[in-house]
Amino acid sequence: MARLVVLGGGVSGHTAATFAKKWLGDEHEVVVVTPNANWNWIPSNIWVGVGQMKKEDVIFPLAPVYEKAGIDYKQALAVSIHPEGKEGSDKPFVTIKYTGQGKEGQTEEVEYDYLINATGPKLNFDATPGLGDGKGGLGPYTVSVCTADHAVHANSELQKIFEKAEKGEKQKILVGTGHGLCTCQGAAFEYIFNIEFEATQRGIRDNLEIKWISNESFLGDFGIGGLHMKYGGYAVSSKIFAESLYVERGVDWIIGAHVSKVEEGKVHYELLDGTTGVEEFDFAMLIPPFTGVGMKAYDKAGNDITDKLFAPNKFMKVDADYTQKPYEEWKAEDWPKTYKSPEYDNIFAVGIAFAPPHPISKPMKSPNGTPITPAPPRTGMPSGIIGKAVARSVVDLIQHGPNAELHEASMAHMGAACVASAGKSLTKGLAAALTVYPVVPDFEKYPGIGRDLDYTFGEIGLAGHWIKHILHYLFIWKAQLKPGWTLIPE
Repeated sequence: MARLVVLGGGVSGHTAATFAKKWLGDEHEVVVVTPNANWNWIPSNIWVGVGQMKKEDVIFPLAPVYEKAGIDYKQALAVSIHPEGKEGSDKPFVTIKYTGQGKEGQTEEVEYDYLINATGPKLNFDATPGLGDGKGGLGPYTVSVCTADHAVHANSELQKIFEKAEKGEKQKILVGTGHGLCTCQGAAFEYIFNIEFEATQRGIRDNLEIKWISNESFLGDFGIGGLHMKYGGYAVSSKIFAESLYVERGVDWIIGAHVSKVEEGKVHYELLDGTTGVEEFDFAMLIPPFTGVGMKAYDKAGNDITDKLFAPNKFMKVDADYTQKPYEEWKAEDWPKTYKSPEYDNIFAVGIAFAPPHPISKPMKSPNGTPITPAPPRTGMPSGIIGKAVARSVVDLIQHGPNAELHEASMAHMGAACVASAGKSLTKGLAAALTVYPVVPDFEKYPGIGRDLDYTFGEIGLAGHWIKHILHYLFIWKAQLKPGWTLIPE
C-alpha cells in the first residue's frame, strides 16, 4: 500500500487529494495535512466583504467531506520535509504540528511515498510596515478579503463608512495592492467595484471618493502582462477595457505604485518614476504580497537543505527553467510542465506553492531600485487544473511504477477563464467574463500579442454576474464531493 500526503487543502490541494483518492480507491492511502478546519471558496470573499454573502456561504467543514471520501485528514501545519528519512530509516516523512482535532501543539512525523506540496501562500502583511501587525497578521489600519474572517471584518468596517456617508459625511476609500511585488490584483479589482456598486445602490456614491492603488504599470495588467482580446468584434487591449470601467464609474487610480508604509488614515507610496506621495483614506483594503509558508527541509543527517528544495521566496522549485536571464530572453517553455521537484522524484508542488520561473508582467524598478512588478497569479482555474494533473501523475506512478509518463499542465499551454464581479444583484449585477489562452504568453507562437485571439475574449454585463453566481454554487458543490462532482470542470 502506497501513501500520498498532500500538504494543503485549498483549491489545488483539495482537487489533487480528492481525485487521487477516487482513482486509487481503498488500496492506497491519501492523507491531507492542512491547518484549516474549513474549506473556503476564496473568489466569493469579496461578496462577504460588502455584506452580500455571509461567512457561512463561502465555507464548509473539511472533516466530514474527507471522512466520506476515505481521506485521512490532519488539521495541522506542515513544519518540515525530510525527503531522505532519518538515521535508521530511509522512509521520507514530513513533520507536522497540529492546530486542531484536540491535539493543538502536538507534533507528528507522517511518512509518505509521494508528497504534493499545496500549502499555498503566506500572507506577508509585515513586508509593508503598518500593513501588518509585526507578528505576521493584519495590521490595525487596513482590512483584507484574503480569508473569510478577514472579509467579515472588512464588511463590518465598510458598513461604518457607509453609515457616515448616509449622514452626509464625505469619506475616502482606497483599494488595491499593499506592496510593489503583490499579486492578486483581481480580488482587489472586484472588491473596489463591488463597493462602488453597493454605494450607488444605497444612494451614497456622491459622498464617497473611491480610489485604486496598484503596482501594475498600467490598468488591466493583472499580473499577466495585460492582454488583447476580442470584444464586440474588435481586438481590444485590457488597458482600454479596464480604463473604461474605472472612468465610467468615477474611480480614480494611482498605478505603478509601491506602498512603502501604512499609518492610521494614510499610505506612503513610491512610483515607478521615483517620486513619492501620500494618500489619505478613511477605509482601505490592500492586498498583501505573498511568500511561501516557510517550511524547512533536512537531509538524512539532519543538515538543512531548504535552499535545495525551495526558491528564495520560499516557494518550491519544480521542473521550470530558473536561469536568471533578461526579460527579452524569457520563453513560454521556461514554465513547469509536470511540477515535479528536480531533486526528488516523489515530490511535487501545485497551485501557489510552486515557484514561478519569472514574472509574466515585464519587471520594472523605480530609479531608486525599488521593484514594482506584479507577481504572476497561480490561483483559481490554473490551480485546479494543475492539482488534477499532478494527482493523475502520482496515481500512475503508484499503479504503474516509476517509469510511468507524467501528465503535463503548463500554464504556457493552458487557457483560463475569469469572471470578475463588479456588483452583485439578480437584476442589476455586473461582471466581466474573460478567457485567456494561453495564461503565460507565447510570443514565438503568437507574435506581437502572445495569445490566441480565437480563444481570448471578454464581455461585461448581467450575464457575467449570473455566471459567477452559478459558479459559486457549482464549485462548492464540487468541493463537497456531491453527486456528479467529477463532471464539473476545474
